[in-house]
Amino acid sequence: MLTKLITWCVIQLPSIVILIILFVSLLRALRFTTRKMKKLAINKAYKAENIDNNEAEKRINTLTGIIYGIGRIFLWVIFLLILLGKFNINIAPILASAGIVGLAVGFGAQELVRDFISGFFILLEDQLRTGDWAVINGTEGLVEKIELRTVTLRDSSGTVHIFQNGKIDTLSNMTKEWSAIVLQIGIGYKEDTDNAVMLMQQVGDEMFNDPVYKEMMLEPVAISGVNDFADSAVVIRLVIKTKPMQQWAVGREYRRRLKKVFDAKNVEFPFPYRTLTWGDSSNPIKLKIEPADSDSK
Repeated sequence: MLTKLITWCVIQLPSIVILIILFVSLLRALRFTTRKMKKLAINKAYKAENIDNNEAEKRINTLTGIIYGIGRIFLWVIFLLILLGKFNINIAPILASAGIVGLAVGFGAQELVRDFISGFFILLEDQLRTGDWAVINGTEGLVEKIELRTVTLRDSSGTVHIFQNGKIDTLSNMTKEWSAIVLQIGIGYKEDTDNAVMLMQQVGDEMFNDPVYKEMMLEPVAISGVNDFADSAVVIRLVIKTKPMQQWAVGREYRRRLKKVFDAKNVEFPFPYRTLTWGDSSNPIKLKIEPADSDSK
């Protein structure tokens, strides 16, 4: 027994060490290659004039992450199979059993297969990328990770939501290629709507000419006009088209500037009010006040 152990250590142990070193080297080479591919692809996207840099970077990050994950699984499987052979374990029955088990699991794991197929088409059709702001099954948040089986979403409160790709019924990408914010601005009924629209357009043009916000806005503010007659306000609708993820910052700044302009021009923002009318048959309430008794003081 001791002789066999010594013989095995002399013959097989060096090859196992070499195998481990080769495996670790291949893992590092895979990581280096994917990073290099990512860097080259991003540089190429930055040089292209008709490609949005942020959009391209999101897609590249997503695809290189998937490639790295698949490569790691492939290397681990090959490494374990060769390592088992070094321990004189016949891997042929294992492979045959794996095929049978895989077939059985395939019938029982239809949901898992559906997740992988759905994830594949999400990536193929470029429906979602890492870094997008999306609404999945009614939950809104930032896409932190996309895998073939799941999508990881973090909402604004910091809660992480994990969705199986096969169970995604509704998917809304709010930051693909460009974004927009729709504002419903209400003014009082006594105000001149044409004057209000002029002031709103003036604020939008000033922001579009501002070097800071011009980098965020894709087009000047588009004012649709009077959109509704509410209970206490005339509602004017406008749309601001921005770069992805910039719609909220631009919207907040527009509201801040518009409030200052409306205050300076005495344009009233609406507030709820009620008018009470007494009918002719209603009599005023009469109050009878008795004089105070001096003796009771």
